[in-house]
Amino acid sequence: MTHIFYKYQGTGNDFIIFDNRDGALNNISNRQVKHLCDRRFGIGADGLMLLSKKEGYHFEMIYYNADGNTSSMCGNGGRCLVKFASTMGIHAPTYKFIASDGPHEAEIENDGTVRLKMKDVNNVEEHLTYSVLNTGSPHYIKFVTDIHRIDVVNSGREIRNSKAFAEKGINVNFLEPTGEDSIYVRTYERGVEDETYSCGTGVTAAALVSAHNHRGFNHIEVQTNGGNLSVEFTKKDDTHFENIWLCGPAVLTFKGEVEI
Repeated sequence: MTHIFYKYQGTGNDFIIFDNRDGALNNISNRQVKHLCDRRFGIGADGLMLLSKKEGYHFEMIYYNADGNTSSMCGNGGRCLVKFASTMGIHAPTYKFIASDGPHEAEIENDGTVRLKMKDVNNVEEHLTYSVLNTGSPHYIKFVTDIHRIDVVNSGREIRNSKAFAEKGINVNFLEPTGEDSIYVRTYERGVEDETYSCGTGVTAAALVSAHNHRGFNHIEVQTNGGNLSVEFTKKDDTHFENIWLCGPAVLTFKGEVEI
C-alpha cells in the first residue's frame, strides 16, 4: 500500500513522519521501519514517527529508532512532530501530547522555533569521570577538551556496550564548555548505533550537567554538529531540575510517497 511520508530535521537529526490518525500504520513492523530508515535502500533517517490520535491530547507521538525498535523519548523528534502537527491542521497556543515517557507540552514561536517541555529530572548519578541521568532517555555525560578530535563513534560504542550499560543501552554524550553559559555536544545514539548530528534529550542532559554551580533559572546555548539549540530550566539542587524546555528549529525537508 502506498503512503505519503514527510521528512523533517531538527539540527540535522532527521525523521520520517507519517500522519497515522486513521490508524493505517498501527501494525507497521520493526522490519519495515528499519528498511524505511536505511539510507541506501530506504528513505533514510535517524528515526521514524507516527502522528496518532489519543483521547485527551492533541496527538500521540509514537517513535521508532533507525534499528526498527520502539524507543524512549526523542527531543528533536518531538519538536519536529509538533511542527508537523501544525501543518496537518492541528493548531493550539500550547500543544499537549503523549509520548513514551508521558505527557509533554510544546509551543511554536513566531519565528518557527519549537519549544518542547521535557520531563523533570530528579536524579543525577555522579561518577568520577562521568554523569548519568534520564531526560526521557538515559544519557551518559562526559566532559572533554578539544571535542572535535574525539572519536565519538568508537568511544561511544565502547561505553554503550560496556558491562554497565550493554543490557539496556545508553546514549553517550561528549560535552565541552565553550563559554559561561554555552556548550558543544556530540552524541553517540543507541538504536542508531552511530553518531548523530544532534540529540535533543542528550543536549538537554548535557545542559543540566553543565549548570553544576548555577541554582535557579538557567539558559544554556548548545552547539551541535547539526546546528544550535538552547535549553532553559530551573535548577533546584544538583540532582533536581524542573521547567525544562528544549528549544530550536524543526524543518520540513521534503515529502513523497512510499510503498509499505
